Amino acid sequence: MNQWIAIGALGLVGVGIPIGMMVVSALLRPSVSEQGKTVIYESGEVPTGTAHVQFNIQYYMVALLFVVFDVETVLIFPWTMIYRSALEQGATLGQILAPMLVFIGILVVGLVWAWRNGAVEWVKSPRANRAKTERQS
Repeated sequence: MNQWIAIGALGLVGVGIPIGMMVVSALLRPSVSEQGKTVIYESGEVPTGTAHVQFNIQYYMVALLFVVFDVETVLIFPWTMIYRSALEQGATLGQILAPMLVFIGILVVGLVWAWRNGAVEWVKSPRANRAKTERQS
């Protein structure tokens, strides 16, 4: 039963501290807001245009590809560190290389797919657009 008391106390502290901080903040902060605080940009910059701007999807594609291949390097690096010690302990070359070759093969297939779909091209050429429409029809 003592364990449940400790868990309950921890829950009360976990909820009580943030609520207490919000109450103290509400009591101590000034009630009259400044004119600059109601502006979209607090830096004094006068906003122009609308707040909704459409970004090119290519930014997101490049970011996703970067994350995928960045994770690849993070996973390949430890493998290179244990490669020699695994050979010294009697593992065969096929046992060591096969999993990494499968991993790299999957990534190459993903890269080829992204390349064929134009995800790695920053500006799509008219020839690429024509080829894509011919493949789809």
